[in-house]
Amino acid sequence: MSTDVLRPAPPGWPLAAVRGPLRLVTGLILFAFVICHLAAHATLLISLTFAQKVLGWLMAPWGTLPGTVLLGTALAVHYLGALWSIWRRRSLRMVRWEVWQLALGLCIPVLLMPHLAATRIGELALDLSPTYASAMVEWWTQHPLFGVLQFVTVIVVWIHGCIGLAHWLEMKPWYGAARPWLAPAALLLPTLALAGFVSAGNETRREAARNPALVQLVRDDANITEASKAAVTAIMIGAIGAHLCLTMLPFGARLVRSTIQRRRRPPMLTLTGGLRLPVHPGASVLEALRDHAVPHAAVCGGRARCTTCRVLVTSGLDSLPEPGPDEARALARIHAAPGTRLACQIHPTADLTLMPLLSADATARDGFVRGGLEGRERFVTVVFVDLRGSTAFGESRLPYDVLFVLNHFFKEMTDALDASNGHYSQFTGDGLMALYGLDGDPARGAADALRGARDMLARLDQLNRRLAAALPQPLRIGIGMHFSEAIVGAMGPPKAQVISAIGDTVNTCARLESLTKDYDCSLILSRQVAEAAGLTLSGETLHETVVKGRTGKVQFYALNRVPEPASQA
Repeated sequence: MSTDVLRPAPPGWPLAAVRGPLRLVTGLILFAFVICHLAAHATLLISLTFAQKVLGWLMAPWGTLPGTVLLGTALAVHYLGALWSIWRRRSLRMVRWEVWQLALGLCIPVLLMPHLAATRIGELALDLSPTYASAMVEWWTQHPLFGVLQFVTVIVVWIHGCIGLAHWLEMKPWYGAARPWLAPAALLLPTLALAGFVSAGNETRREAARNPALVQLVRDDANITEASKAAVTAIMIGAIGAHLCLTMLPFGARLVRSTIQRRRRPPMLTLTGGLRLPVHPGASVLEALRDHAVPHAAVCGGRARCTTCRVLVTSGLDSLPEPGPDEARALARIHAAPGTRLACQIHPTADLTLMPLLSADATARDGFVRGGLEGRERFVTVVFVDLRGSTAFGESRLPYDVLFVLNHFFKEMTDALDASNGHYSQFTGDGLMALYGLDGDPARGAADALRGARDMLARLDQLNRRLAAALPQPLRIGIGMHFSEAIVGAMGPPKAQVISAIGDTVNTCARLESLTKDYDCSLILSRQVAEAAGLTLSGETLHETVVKGRTGKVQFYALNRVPEPASQA
């Protein structure tokens, strides 16, 4: 399974939309064949005779004409696709797993050809009848070096396939939970196959030592002669030579192309902070960054699957073509904001300025973060909720009693948030911070916040009735709301980030919430919230307060009820 970072095909090229799926499908076909082969090898632990029967069962579909055509086509497409990806890369700087994937993939034809020439090719072209017995005799009594080669081949092929499979599955939401179960399975099959290989080989050596005629008898049954061995060797050498020549071809072509391109003025890529990088013609932004050793996330290897390479194009967006099918699908999945593109899919032809939206060490899980929440300034409604008298309540009750009440309190509050499109952001000891307006129209978030506050107060009344026997006095809350611009995004330690907000808006909202004590009210909302939600509060007093760090005063309403927008009143 190749791990290439590919340049999109010219618009209208029919293979552009199927290149990725084609690479994946052919890789899965080859991996299925390998699984069948290794499963048969594992039964060598029982006996050669039983393993030969199992091999016949498992290989039967592949031995038919359709199976052979399917396998051969998958092998050719996957192999040529890997060589084509080397040519299409504008940079050979890759992350570690991509290097291993590509290096192991290029080694496989060399390692596999001796076995392939002596089995399937020999069967079709030289009338050979290879069996497990003949293979064990050749590898363990006549040519032990080839036996070692087969041992290494199994390991290389399996690791290559597992790397590709793992990075495909890593984009699936369920993969994180399934990985602890899949990893042992990935180790078990090749271990059993190699154990069967060694067991059968040692048994063959012992039998050959007891019966010297066994070797010739098995070779006669398989139709192995000196002439056929010479023909197999010639096929093997020719195929390996062809592979080496084909492998060198894209590297040589890259050298010629690079020499020509150095004479042209390349587009310039400008990053946040002023760093300017030249972009080789046809290279993607991701390739340009890697070529200049600039760290940038790309969990899927640049296949437009994970979205961890997303960037915000701040200048030059009009010079880029519209996203292709793969990129458009990935951006739609995360509800990307205007100007967001995938670094692996855009290929600058003019100067471009952009800002990375995720950290260079982003994981596959980060790729599922909604667009616009990577850390940028936006309008949002911030809500602070604080439980009144919690300190006195805690001093008069056992810790478990306090925890019992608080757990019920937070459940009701978060249920109210979920029902009103709110986002739980932070736990503040005896209260919480929430955000509204993360999706869609920010002004709609202000109306949703009022709806959430109304639901919180209703749920609190219900909670007080249910826990009346356990409470010395009914629980009370103070709610503060403010609508303005804030920096919203994933924040906190790399492994424990949450979607939150920082800035003057948050500080102002916290101050408004604290004023609910001074005004002995349940809700304080800023004038901006009222305007954004379309409230008519002509009968209410508009207060003012000073917030530390602000030069101007904040205007607000102190209320004991949650008003409804004029359209709903």
